[in-house]
Amino acid sequence: MKIIEAINHVDEVKPNNYSQTEKIRWLSTLDGTIKAEIIDNYEGAESISFEPYTEDSLLRELLVPHPYDEVYIRWLEAQIDYANGEYGKYNNSITMYNTAYSAFVRYYNKMHKPIAKNFTHF
Repeated sequence: MKIIEAINHVDEVKPNNYSQTEKIRWLSTLDGTIKAEIIDNYEGAESISFEPYTEDSLLRELLVPHPYDEVYIRWLEAQIDYANGEYGKYNNSITMYNTAYSAFVRYYNKMHKPIAKNFTHF
């Protein structure tokens, strides 16, 4: 899914007044977290680069592949609800996001070999 596709989809299903720039920032935060906390812990991470998204990034592919890319829609919905102060809706949205995120993490863990860590004993 491209950045613009995620933004257009959420704008269609959850009309809001937040700027495209803000939604790009939210998506950039999520993909930065995914890169640092998930991808970088597995072999092959060096072949996946991440630079924070900008207005010029609209046609870039987001990091999470189909069918797990629903995580982006759920993330944007949760951010909108939180920013609106609609905490009941936020709780539902963030639960749906967490479910989608967990599914992606399980998939990634199954499909990639973790990087061996060397621990020093004292």
